[in-house]
Order: sequence, then C-alpha cells, then structure tokens
Amino acid sequence: MKTHSQLSENLEIPRVVIGLWQIADMERHGDILDPGVTATYMQAYADAGFTAFDMADHYGSSEIIAGTFKNLADDPETIRLFTKWVPRPGKINRQDVRQAVQTALDRMKQSTIDLMQFHAWYYPDPSWLDALFYLKELKEEGLIKNIGVTNFDAAHLRIALASGIPIVSNQVSHSVIDCRARKDMAEVCSQYGVKLLAYGTLAGGFLSDKWLGKPEPDPTTLSTWSQMKYKRFIDTVGGWDVFQEILRALNEVAEKHKTSIANIASRYMLENPHVAAVIIGARLGENAHIDDHKAMLDITLDQEDLDRIRSAQDDLKPLPGDCGDEYRKPPYLTASGDLSHHLEDIPHAFNSITTGHDRRQVFSGTPWEWFAGYSRAVRKKDTIYVAGTTATHGDLRIGGHDPEAQAHFIIDKIEGAIESLGGTLADVVRTRIFVHDLRHWEEVARAHGKRFHGINPANTLVEGKLVGDGYLVEIEAEARVD
Repeated sequence: MKTHSQLSENLEIPRVVIGLWQIADMERHGDILDPGVTATYMQAYADAGFTAFDMADHYGSSEIIAGTFKNLADDPETIRLFTKWVPRPGKINRQDVRQAVQTALDRMKQSTIDLMQFHAWYYPDPSWLDALFYLKELKEEGLIKNIGVTNFDAAHLRIALASGIPIVSNQVSHSVIDCRARKDMAEVCSQYGVKLLAYGTLAGGFLSDKWLGKPEPDPTTLSTWSQMKYKRFIDTVGGWDVFQEILRALNEVAEKHKTSIANIASRYMLENPHVAAVIIGARLGENAHIDDHKAMLDITLDQEDLDRIRSAQDDLKPLPGDCGDEYRKPPYLTASGDLSHHLEDIPHAFNSITTGHDRRQVFSGTPWEWFAGYSRAVRKKDTIYVAGTTATHGDLRIGGHDPEAQAHFIIDKIEGAIESLGGTLADVVRTRIFVHDLRHWEEVARAHGKRFHGINPANTLVEGKLVGDGYLVEIEAEARVD
C-alpha cells in the first residue's frame, strides 16, 4: 500500500503520524522531561520514515521537545510538526489567535507551522468561526502553512468549509470500536475533499494482544489517561464480552498475516478512503514499536479479512452522536467521565438583558437587529420566542451556497439564544422554516432532523423569498422552559 498521503499542495505526510500526547501523561506528576535528551528518542522514528509528529498546546512540553528535535535534525525540512490550539470557550479576537500561534512558534522555535489544528468546545457561540477566519489570515501571512481542525463533527466541519475556511484535515477518534467517522463525516469529506487523521486506533492499548482473553480490568487499576478514556468507549459499545469478540476477530486476521492485533487494528483504519494517516502514540524513551509500525504498512487485507472484522463490528452498539461529541455532550467519554479536567464552565453565547417584568432578551449583533428594531430572542415568563434567523454572523453570510451548512449555523444561533435565556434546545416546541428555493428543502430538512432528533418539535417548512443576497434558509423557533 502507499506509504504517504497528500494533505495539501505543500504537505505530504507518512500514513503513520507519531502522536506525542503521552508526554502530558508522563509529566502529569510534575516531572518535566529534559527537551534535549527526550528529543533524541525521536530520531529513530524519523530514520524509519515516520517524519510527522502531532502535538498540542496542552500536551505538556511536547512542542518544545519536537521543536528541539527538528532544529537539530540533519534535514529539518523533512520533519513535519503538527500542533493544536485548544482555547477556552468564550469570545475570541484577532490578537488572541495571533498570540496562540506565536506561542506555538516560540515553543517550537520555528518561523511557520506545518499544520495548526483548532478545537472548539461550544458551537452555539460563533466565536469558533471567528478563530478560523483569523487563522486563515495568519495562513495568508505565512505563519501557518495549513489549517486543520480536531474533534469537529460533520455539521460544523461543513459550515467552516462552506464559509471558505481552507481546512485540509480533521483529527478525530476512529477505531474498530468507533465507527462514527464512516457516517455523516464521510459525506462531508467526499464533498469538500478533506482528509481525516485518525487517533485512538488502538483504544489506549486495549486493541492489542495484551488484552485478548483477559478478564475485565478494575477501573481503579488503569494507569494512563488513555486507558481510562477508552474503557468508557468499550463500556458504551457493549461491554467487555462484546469487546473480546472484536479482539478475537482481529486476532484471527493477525495470525493469518503473522502480525499483531495492534497492527491489524491500525491497518484496518487505513481502509477508510478518507483517512490520510493514523496517529499512533509514543512514550518517548520507552518501547518505540517502530518495526511494528513499518510492518503494519506492508499488510494487505483481503475481502475475507475485512468481512471477518466487519461481522464482529455488527455486534457493537454505535457510539452516540458524531465525531467529537464525547467532548461536548453526555455521555462524556473522557478520562474523568466529564469535562472537569478540561473546563470549569462555558459562558453563554449572548448576554441576556432584562427589559421588563418577567421579560428578558438577547441580541446576536447582526446589523438587521438594530436596523429593524428587533432582538434575536425574547423570553416572557417561561416562553422563549426566537426571531426568524438567517446564517448571519456580524456582517458575514455563513455557509456559502450550502443550504445544509446555513441551516446548521442557524440552529446553532437559535440554540445559543435559547441557552442564554435559560433554556435548552430540548425545550423547543415549534419551528418554522422558510427556504428561498424549494429545491433546497431536503438538505435543510435533513439538518433540522439531525439537530432536533428526539426533540421533534411541531414544524412547518414553506418556500418564501428571503431578504438578502445568498440567503437560502431562515428559521424561527419557540421554546417552553419547564
């Protein structure tokens, strides 16, 4: 099979990227790794052809270590450094973005970043789009070569791409037990030409020979954050017995190819045509498994192998939601089972102001609100009325010519307005949809169906000529807060 993937015109990467997230785990007790010494352990990976390394602003001193290695390399231009920016929820301005990028550059001692990947915690606040527009400016300035995202769901990846953000990749959890990336995400990748970087392919080490036929571990004995996290995945997809069936299927294929369960688990992810590379974690200075990584790329899975794995997957319960939802909504499939080790709180998207007895309202900041004298939403006692909402952010039209993207952004604004007034999207009892051209009804209805699944408000969809060039859909809503 091919050993490299082309993410963009200026970024070719190996199909195995070395992830450095475990540096944070190695340093979590306060023992900071020596960057010079630790960087030397990266050389063996580069010598084997694994020249791309994935980091983040919160992976301990990973950026410092990787930058040290690249600057000492014989041919530094062959070393690719990917990092992530994971800002706290809330408003984001142009200076915040520049400072984040400059901090990463300073830590790595580089003049440009090969791939800067952005994570958003809270989509109802459109600040996440501000961040991406500002990253686009820094790409045009030359501080970033490529923009990626991490843990984006399909709807919001679609919004960003349709709005003109030149995203080349989305880094998501994707494994034999996590098939979410094969659903709506695959459609967006096909339509917009985006590639996936798959992490968690070994489920924190659970997808390995070590756990085949072994009793279920006591959660208190799990030693790493990755194990704590992916044990929750295993519980959610059906539990330990179902997981053992997956291991047995992988083991049958592994024995046929004279390799390991881990190699088959990662190699299987490369069968997804949208996956550019798998990210395999490294504990620098410990067992590197480099020969295993090389052998994995030499494996050719035949139809019998694929059928055996897929038949075992048929017994899995699907993980809830879309890619990245484990960080945004219950059940939180994180190491702690919540967001306590990530966030303290999430600010509301809009400021609520009191305008009368039992009356509050919010404004979203569009020019039309001030011009026409209305608010985005009004709460009177226990009822919230959301005005007809288009895909407008400030003076920008979001979602380009993609009606589904516009609809998802509108529902985000509706959700942000309702939550800012003390409700939730689950409180919505009525929606009305106006499409500019009835030919777009299906894409808009599909977006509504995804976002209101299980809520099922009363709904009307009609064709109506909308004010403003390029607006394809407008939605209004009513919510009752019990």
